[in-house]
Amino acid sequence: MTNAYDKSYLPRAQKTLGRMLDFACHELSYSAKDFWTHFLKSGVAAAFGNGESRLIAGMSGIELAYEVLDRCDKKYKRPAEHLCSDEKSPEYWAAWALAQYQWLRGLTFSDIESFAPIDDVIGMYKPYHEMDISQFDDELDRLYRKTHAESNLKRLRIQAGLSQSELANFANISIRTIQELEQGRKDINKAQIDTLLPIATALHVPIETLVERIPFAKI
Repeated sequence: MTNAYDKSYLPRAQKTLGRMLDFACHELSYSAKDFWTHFLKSGVAAAFGNGESRLIAGMSGIELAYEVLDRCDKKYKRPAEHLCSDEKSPEYWAAWALAQYQWLRGLTFSDIESFAPIDDVIGMYKPYHEMDISQFDDELDRLYRKTHAESNLKRLRIQAGLSQSELANFANISIRTIQELEQGRKDINKAQIDTLLPIATALHVPIETLVERIPFAKI
């Protein structure tokens, strides 16, 4: 999987997003849930997740917060002075950690919100802020799999109204291969293009939708 932007920009992106939420909550008096909703709906979240350099490297967290509110046509009063960023606040940590997870897994922030709402992530501050970030990643992977127990292939096949045998026939691939890919016994992310292309064609979906952003494993 290709990350949206180079890893060298990740620390800056994390600090920017962390400061954004910390500032919105502690200086603009937004609840984390309300501001994060604006962040998701404004288009800023999608652009940030896609690696738009103006957002991840060209703005401070305060400027990014204002960008969100401006895009949502929200009125606000700019504080005359800004408090120093509290990099130890639960809100800062939550956005900081989510920036890293989004970059790592390539999910959208909206996708992540569906299984790890911002208030729940803030609630993970203790004990996860004292742990290695990989343990936070593992916990979000677990939450993802709890709500996405089926592989992308199985979900897309069911949406298309096809049985495994019908998909195998349309794609001219053995039913055993379809079964192994759906159940994770074969890693679909490592499958050859001559396997993926006919499956995607039969399902009328782009090949990239078959890819598992989170390593597939049964709960």
